[in-house]
Amino acid sequence: MPETKQKITPCLWFDTQAEEAANFYISVFKNSRVKHVSRYGKAGREVHGKEAGSVMVVEFEIDGQTFTALNGGPHFKFNEAVSFQVSCATQAEIDHFWSRLSQGGQESRCGWLKDKYGVSWQIVPSVLPQMMTGADGATADRVMNAVLKMKKFDLDALNRAYAGQG
Repeated sequence: MPETKQKITPCLWFDTQAEEAANFYISVFKNSRVKHVSRYGKAGREVHGKEAGSVMVVEFEIDGQTFTALNGGPHFKFNEAVSFQVSCATQAEIDHFWSRLSQGGQESRCGWLKDKYGVSWQIVPSVLPQMMTGADGATADRVMNAVLKMKKFDLDALNRAYAGQG
């Protein structure tokens, strides 16, 4: 039976770091693996400019989600207009992903960071949407005020804000 493929697969465009990035991402997330690596051939070199045998596309999986990483050249760069959200149940998870993904990258605000390749990530407590949408106006305001003061999310501080304790 053929492998079932998901309907939509994110494709990340790199200059030459597709394989390196895929290996980095599978080291950060459990239940992850490189599925396939395809290489450039001689055909089309005048268009793509890549050496025959160099990595073209890496198909990898992060916890059941398939991604592709393409070595397409220096033409395009990542920006914050697209990011990946990582939903975390515990502070230990938040700390793990924040530490690993921001290493060599750039920390931002409200759970956002860029990794060393320029890919944007949001490391978010899984309870945050409920805190923001399932709350009355005063509670949501307290949570939002706490969020706006944070770089990496502090789950205890968010819970205190939600409960109205400081």
